[in-house]
Amino acid sequence: MTEHPMQPTDEQLAKWESDWFSERENADVLLIQAFQAGADAELDRWKEWIEDVDCDEPQEGRERFLASRRPKVPSLKQQACDALDAYVYGNPDHGDKQNTYNAIRRALEALPDD
Repeated sequence: MTEHPMQPTDEQLAKWESDWFSERENADVLLIQAFQAGADAELDRWKEWIEDVDCDEPQEGRERFLASRRPKVPSLKQQACDALDAYVYGNPDHGDKQNTYNAIRRALEALPDD
């Protein structure tokens, strides 16, 4: 799976998992909590970014912020190439062998059979 800049903390995941499996909360409540946590985290990033940004034009600032918060997801081909490079060159930033295998397999499965 491709990493996204907005990820729940390990503590949030553990709490939600515990609440789900112990049946203290139903799926709707957990999804709302996750949505709210994501919105709060995004707002925090906005605040940090606005304090650090130096832009002459509002539109330029908006575009730079959106690019920083919603990076373009690499294509399946690029993910497979990155995973293969990580495997061959031992780049620790690109995960483990299972992630490498999964990325390359998804890319190969997307190719036409012809």
